Amino acid sequence: MKAILIPVKEFREAKKRLAPHFSAGDRAALAEAMCEDFFDLVAASRCVERVFVVSKEPGALGRARDRGWEAIVETRQISESDSVDAASQYCAAQGVNALLRLPIDLPLAEPRDLEAVFRKFDEQFDENFNGAPAAVLVPSRDGTGTNALLRTPPGLFPSRFGPNSFALHLEEAERSGARTCVLRNARLELDVDELEDLCGVHMHLRPSSATARWCNEHNIGDLGNGSVTGDFSEERESEGR
Repeated sequence: MKAILIPVKEFREAKKRLAPHFSAGDRAALAEAMCEDFFDLVAASRCVERVFVVSKEPGALGRARDRGWEAIVETRQISESDSVDAASQYCAAQGVNALLRLPIDLPLAEPRDLEAVFRKFDEQFDENFNGAPAAVLVPSRDGTGTNALLRTPPGLFPSRFGPNSFALHLEEAERSGARTCVLRNARLELDVDELEDLCGVHMHLRPSSATARWCNEHNIGDLGNGSVTGDFSEERESEGR
């Protein structure tokens, strides 16, 4: 069974690197807007049988239940890695054998991008390795972070989200003996942490999205000259290991 796991930090605790520019309330509203948009995206994709949301945030858990997804309720949030690893074990116990972790702050992602990760998994591993341990990783635009991580089995190796997570995840995958594939996807690589990220992506957002509305209300276009260039039409070359 294939599934998606979405960890969601409490909205009021999210996007702290934007604190010099926006109030706590504004940052929470941005996190909520991105959550709304990302849940719409996942709901529109057709690549998994189940979706799990792990969070302490009532707004995210409520939205998950409204969509018929499974809400994994946390009583405390230690770190994203702890949340994802605990939830991954739960998902495995529910019969999930291929689990894709995705964050909510990928404002340019489209349903076909999620489908591309599973398609790459099927092409690289399903027929050739017959259930052997495997992983597909999508790095962040700068190559240091991990914006998407698909593992089979779900608890194949420990999560290492945070600084330099991409290299750390590759090391963990190698240590576990997994076959790995690196997928480059321009839209999945763009996450939002800094003001420059917002200034860069806002012109590419769907005008009707909640994130676009938040950006317009906060005059993001007037705050900086950041821009994001590149081909957002398809995923780029991938590498197998």
